[in-house]
Amino acid sequence: MSELVARTGRHQQRYEGGCRLVAGCIPFRYRNDDENDDAEAEKLVEVLMINSTSGPGLLFPKSLMDPTLICISGFQDFIGNYHFKSKTLQDECCPEGLCKASMFALFVKEELQSWPEQSTRTRSWLTISEAVENCRHKWMEEALKQFSIWLEDKM
Repeated sequence: MSELVARTGRHQQRYEGGCRLVAGCIPFRYRNDDENDDAEAEKLVEVLMINSTSGPGLLFPKSLMDPTLICISGFQDFIGNYHFKSKTLQDECCPEGLCKASMFALFVKEELQSWPEQSTRTRSWLTISEAVENCRHKWMEEALKQFSIWLEDKM
């Protein structure tokens, strides 16, 4: 297997209307309730979050907006666009640090044991209620609420 590398660099950033564009996902999986062997039992939904490298709280994975990655990565349905202000990523194209995150649902079929940022980030599988309690940013809580509505419609 080749070494995985995180995409970084200001020259790869995309902007629209004064906002830096990013794409993110709410990775999810179904976990059967271990206490109930009934095949008809409702499956428990868990979402994957990662730690923030700049303080407490958990985040959903996001990256530079790249339409080719969205097409090939297995993103499912669009959850929504969320605006926020980055405290650390302010530049000449976006001096205010404004960002627009396009969030998608991502059903996880396989979890790799190695990933690009494993030396600086940890992954955590949480129930939706646990995720709401641990979200670092309000806009991620809103995305999670919209994800829950999307999930109800799918079931």
